[in-house]
Amino acid sequence: MALSNYPHTAAERFMRYVQVDTQSDPTSASQPSTEKQKDLSRILVEELKKLGITDAELDEHGYVYATLPATTIKDVPVLCYCAHVDTAPDCSGKDVKPILHRKWDGSDIVLPDDKNVVISANNHTYLKERVGDDIITASGHTLLGADDKAGVAIIMDLANYLIQHPEIKHGKIRILFTPDEEVGRGVAAIDMKKLGANYGYTLDGGERGHLEGETFSADAVVITFTGVSAHPGYAKGKMVNAIKVASAFVDSLPKDEWCPETTEGMQGFVHPTSIEGGLEQATVQFIIRDFVTAQLEKHEDRLRDLMYKTAEQFPGVTTTFVVKEQYRNMKEILDLHPQVMDYAEEAYVRAGMIVERKSIRGGTDGSRLSFMGLPCPNLFTGEMGIHSKQEYVSVQDMEKAVEMLVHLSGIWEERS
Repeated sequence: MALSNYPHTAAERFMRYVQVDTQSDPTSASQPSTEKQKDLSRILVEELKKLGITDAELDEHGYVYATLPATTIKDVPVLCYCAHVDTAPDCSGKDVKPILHRKWDGSDIVLPDDKNVVISANNHTYLKERVGDDIITASGHTLLGADDKAGVAIIMDLANYLIQHPEIKHGKIRILFTPDEEVGRGVAAIDMKKLGANYGYTLDGGERGHLEGETFSADAVVITFTGVSAHPGYAKGKMVNAIKVASAFVDSLPKDEWCPETTEGMQGFVHPTSIEGGLEQATVQFIIRDFVTAQLEKHEDRLRDLMYKTAEQFPGVTTTFVVKEQYRNMKEILDLHPQVMDYAEEAYVRAGMIVERKSIRGGTDGSRLSFMGLPCPNLFTGEMGIHSKQEYVSVQDMEKAVEMLVHLSGIWEERS
């Protein structure tokens, strides 16, 4: 079932959505972390209501909930299609100026506001597959926001299509737009009872045809070194400088393995993300990642041993080692519900794609949602070059994702 006669709205919606600044803030304790994320969420609620979805709402925590009613009398599991509205704090998302490069011919894309920013197929190999597509980029001063406003636009276009085509049989579909995914709090305040879905799919993947059902398992570790303060003029035999202890500890970390710079594929890593403090106390924060959850404890034991060995070199220093669980590999849950991935793969095939099941060297909202009772793999959107000024998305990828979701919705109805 191609959507050849349907005038897609994904690109037009996307180019409007990216102009709304929705950057999240990892230093904020509020929910959502920035109020400006709600600016886009309010727009989405109004657009959903204009489509005829009367229950569309934005709650105080920044979540948008809405329902596409079932068009079948069958008892079909309730699906949730989810995307996040926030953009990453890594690169400015203010005053985004999207540019549509129609029927891109394969030449370098030089962004006009900063001609040093060049998007080239030599550096972005996936672009070679998209020659002839309509490519959307930013202008050179900001990220684009395809992560994950491409997913938002795809879901909105799907809603538009299904409402216009009630003859397509599908069960009840819940739409969920979340804040704060980029700062690791995308599902922190979701009301799962209100959501009321049985299975979910996040629209937050990259290349066309990629189907992601596995993520890292993740912990955070905070190591604190407490030294001994003394006047520097009279410090001999007394002072233990926590800055030097923390620095020696970081320097003891392996340089040629066990870190993001040297790992790939299914390898895990240990990554220091910040170091701060003063003479008396210094703190080093880490993220610990591995596809095998049991390996996290082994990584942490090794890190703890390095901490103790460093402390032995500085008599008088004391240490603390605190572990916080972040998320777990969604595959542990999805393996218990194989139809969730199988139906998605069938939808890809019906939409004319070659499917590649992929593992994510990171996490998604789906990682946490899966362990909250909503098995939830990740589907492609076409978003590429994310978190950077070289971000781009293919219009045809977004439209293909809409087609795939139409098939996916129908497959769940057929199998029920």
